[in-house]
Formats: sequence, structure tokens, C-alpha cells
Amino acid sequence: MSKLKVALVCDWLTNVGGAEKVLLYIHKLYPDAPIYTSKYNPRKIDWFLDADVRTGWMQIFPTNLRRFLGVFRQKYFEHLDLSEYDLVISVTGAEAKSVKAPNGLHVSYCHVPTQYYWQMYDDYVKNPGFGILDPFVRFCFKKLVKPLRKADFEAAQKVDQFVTISEYAKEQIEKYYKRNAIIVHPPVEVDDFKKVLNGKKTGEMCFPEHEDLARAARSVSGGHASPGFLPFKDYYITTSRQVTWKRLDLAVKACVELERPLLVVGEGSEHKKLVKMAGKSGLVKFLPLQKKPELIKLLAGARGYLFPSLEPFGIAPIEALATGCPVIAFKEGGAKDYIADKKNGLLFDKQTVKSLSEAILKFEKMKFNKKEVVKSAEKFGLDRFNKEFAVAIKESFDQKCKK
Repeated sequence: MSKLKVALVCDWLTNVGGAEKVLLYIHKLYPDAPIYTSKYNPRKIDWFLDADVRTGWMQIFPTNLRRFLGVFRQKYFEHLDLSEYDLVISVTGAEAKSVKAPNGLHVSYCHVPTQYYWQMYDDYVKNPGFGILDPFVRFCFKKLVKPLRKADFEAAQKVDQFVTISEYAKEQIEKYYKRNAIIVHPPVEVDDFKKVLNGKKTGEMCFPEHEDLARAARSVSGGHASPGFLPFKDYYITTSRQVTWKRLDLAVKACVELERPLLVVGEGSEHKKLVKMAGKSGLVKFLPLQKKPELIKLLAGARGYLFPSLEPFGIAPIEALATGCPVIAFKEGGAKDYIADKKNGLLFDKQTVKSLSEAILKFEKMKFNKKEVVKSAEKFGLDRFNKEFAVAIKESFDQKCKK
């Protein structure tokens, strides 16, 4: 495989997230492969400074217009000339699957069918996330969704092989694209997050002292913690992009109502709404994105990780498990691939404040063996991903040769 001429393709590179982490590790497998994308902002994501990142005419559009531009991205990727490559790997949850590999193999590592066209269409129409422009966006999207779905479906039929991230994502690809997919769970840096373990006799966690937590908070917020920040002993934590479909509002509201400390780590378009939602509660604190050492400390010190969104997988909860932090997760989606009720966390039934609140109260009556919690994350490590992904590529070539 090392002699193949390879190209990588992704939807956009404008922020840090789970999809970008997956691309990063595929990039490490194919370091000489150029990365084609619609939009690149190295100031927001500096993981690919060593890579040959190639953009085109879509680079001129502002990042905040991304959700308006689906039809243009479809055309952009469809017309990319990738005829010189033996292997094209699209890493996508949107339109990058539209690329063609006329003289090679196209493997699409598809996180999930384009959510705003398919499984999350109703949620998107209900709350597009553009404030006063929502009625206009809603009207336009309703008019465009049929041709967008048609083009998305047709693009999926031209992919040689789908690889995906969970049982849930596999089911969604079969449902909406009528295609089979090989499951290769995403790579997670579990070994790095396990470094906080004592690792001797008990397998218990070396929780950072409160001063370490305060220092971690200060280091990720410009040298000072957010106003009134206290390193609570039994706090919950959630780390995510703050966008509507992540449903972080459930975590904030549940913790306010239950009077439980919550640390919300991340940034995004919903940040101001979430802060307003927390109101004058001194128990909900916000921190921006942070470096890995500080993230590890904050996860390791938490009582539990709240994961209320419907995700095709979820790298962040695996990182929490790797530090010994059990997870309370919505029972639909990829979480079912790694959360075992009462062993490393708890699944709740509905995306409502009531359901999450009841789960938190139930969770607090449980006892978790931190060593077992950590062990549940180990099967999602980097070496496993590298081996399984290589096998998937080989099987894809073998299958195409048989046709």
C-alpha cells in the first residue's frame, strides 16, 4: 500500500473536533497524501501545518456561511480532478463523498449520512441556528432539500466502499444510502489519557488536587479562571462544540435544577445561550477549549461525564472513560457501542431535562470500578485503528478487483 498514490478529502477544516481528529490519524498513515477540502482555516486548526492542504474557489466564502453552501460543496467536490490517484479516501459527514476516483479506488470513511439532509432534518428545520435569519433559512432549506438529498444519494452510489464508525452509523448508511459499510471505530488517544492512572496495586485514579484543577482552569482561560470558578469536588463535566444539536442545554438545565456542579468546556455558536441559561447559578462554569494535559486533569477529577447528544460515535466520552470518568449518555447513537449500563456509565432514554435528571440521580447511587472504566476504553486505541483501517483498505481493493 505504501507505493500507492493517495489523496485524502474532507468536507472542511475550520475548527477542532472529532472528525478532524480522525482525519489527523489517517493523515499520519498517509503523510505524503495531499488533503483536498472546501475551506481551510489554519488559525482555527493547526493540526495540519505539515500537510499539503489544497483548497479551491470555495475558500473565498466566509466560514460562518458553511451551512448555506451544501449545494456548492456538492459541485465543488464532484468536479475535483483526482484522476492521478490510485486511492482516494474521503473522511466525511457531508458532501466530500461526492468526489470521484476515475482511475482508482474511492473509500469513504463516512461518519454518518449528511445529517441535515436526512436523520436530523426535522431538528435542523426547527432550529437552524441563525437567529433572526432562521425563517429565511428554514424557507430556503425546505425548497432545496429534495435536490440536495437526490445528489447526496447519487454520490453515495459511486463510492466503492463505505467504512464507518459505529453500528448506529452503519444502520444509517444502509437506511439512507442503501449501502453496506465496514465498521472501524475512530482512533482515540486512550494511552495519553490513561497516564493519570496510579497503575500500581489498586488501579484507582490519581485524582489531581484541587489546586491542580484551579491551575488547569487558569491556564486555559488566559491566566485566570472564569469569574467565581471553584474547583468543585463532585462536579460533572461535558466537553463539546457548543452547537444546537449537541443538546448541551439539557446538561446545563439538569444541573441547575438538581443543583449539581457542572463544568462546560468548549466553544461555539450556542455559547451565549448556554451562559444565559445557567443564569446566576454559581454551579455551572464555562471554560474554553484547552490543551490535552489540562483536559486530562479536568476529566480525571470529574464525578461523571454528561453526553446528551445523538452522536454517530463520540470520541470525547471515550477520552473521559480512559481517565476513569464514567459517562451518562443518551441511549441512541454510537454510545451504545461503548457504554455498558452500570459498568462504565449509564444510558438515559429521552433527550429531555427530566430524563437526564433522573439518570443523574440514579447514577449517584451507583459505584464504579475506575480500573474497569478505564479498561472499557482500551479497545478504541490508535494501534487498533491503524490495523483495522489497513485491513478495510485491503479488503476494498480485493473486492474491486473481483468486479
